[in-house]
Amino acid sequence: MLELYQHDLSDIWDQDLDSHGEYGYALDHYWHEEGCHPFVATVAGKYAGFALVNRAVRVGTEGHWMDQFFVLKKFRRRGLGQSLATSVLAALPGRWEVGQMPANLGAQAFWRKVIGAYTGGRFKEQALRSGEWQGVIQVFDSPATT
Repeated sequence: MLELYQHDLSDIWDQDLDSHGEYGYALDHYWHEEGCHPFVATVAGKYAGFALVNRAVRVGTEGHWMDQFFVLKKFRRRGLGQSLATSVLAALPGRWEVGQMPANLGAQAFWRKVIGAYTGGRFKEQALRSGEWQGVIQVFDSPATT
């Protein structure tokens, strides 16, 4: 699914294929490193999407960073993305940063809607225009569930 995700973003994320014709995103550390969390969504037992979370926040000094988030096109606009997103946010309480690339307007609209509903509108948004990562970031807290 990660290759499909990167292909979907190939018009706004400048990446090149490796010698095997793959984007080659390093994924293994999500299952082994502290602070990294992989999530997979399924529909009827079939893969439908994923979320990758790490601690590489861009605005603050600590928290969770939504590193990658993807839902297969056939499952979009059916509530799966919102369900996956809210499940991930609830699973990892604390400070969050969710960023989107400047040209990914669809993702920006999705995350504003999802985070707005999840937090009751209690989030801040800012744009990073310089540095290694640039884009729009929503910053908020996910409450601990009891």
